Amino acid sequence: MPEGSLALGVSTLWLSVIVLIPLSAVVAQAFGGGWAEFWDAVTAPAAIAALVLTLIAALVVSAINAVMGTLVAWVLVRDDFPGKRVVNAMIDLPFALPTIVAGIVLLSLYGPNSPVGISVTFTRAAIVLAMAFVTLPFVVRSVQPVLIELDREMEEAAASLGASPGVTFRRIVAPNLLPAILSGAALSFARAVGEFGSIVLISGNIPLKTQVSSVYVFGLIQSDANTNAAAVATVMLAISLVILFGIRLVGRLQHGR
Repeated sequence: MPEGSLALGVSTLWLSVIVLIPLSAVVAQAFGGGWAEFWDAVTAPAAIAALVLTLIAALVVSAINAVMGTLVAWVLVRDDFPGKRVVNAMIDLPFALPTIVAGIVLLSLYGPNSPVGISVTFTRAAIVLAMAFVTLPFVVRSVQPVLIELDREMEEAAASLGASPGVTFRRIVAPNLLPAILSGAALSFARAVGEFGSIVLISGNIPLKTQVSSVYVFGLIQSDANTNAAAVATVMLAISLVILFGIRLVGRLQHGR
């Protein structure tokens, strides 16, 4: 067997074992009781409330990250200041930090005994804050390399022709950054939709109010309602697939510009 075919076969088998078979098992379990039971599970008031809250919070976080992540990336690339390397390294901390530890950090800082006098526990603001904490690096790291490779001569030429900094950014810089910003925001959204550890402690998990879909699924499993949990998880999986295809489309636009 040619080496290329062997490598393809091994990689396909590994992908199936690690990803495709487990996902197929979840979908199969979700429909184990038939379409009617699946529909009842995903349209239960608590399920709808959890999914809607999760999607809205993830959209808000993605929008915030698109702006603040781009700003942070701009500062790290275009400005020099003391401690720049430390700040640049700290950006990746949410990637390495266990999410439950992130939840403890947020609870300590913004909980009832907050040292800064700000308590957001058991509120929807806490959910947005937790999601933003773990997803900010996606936009920063997506925009940074594009900014580094961006030809500064075009900006200098525009400035020499009398264009203001705002016009230069809007007509030259922003169009080049947009695909990277959208890609980073989509990754942030996908990550936020499935977030669990950083939210479970600070949100309070109040049904119909501050309970996100991942925590709702966990609660169903604890209640031995595995089929219902698989049904809601399947909806989340479908949302994630849509996001994945969106990211791929943005990537193609970015490389084709």
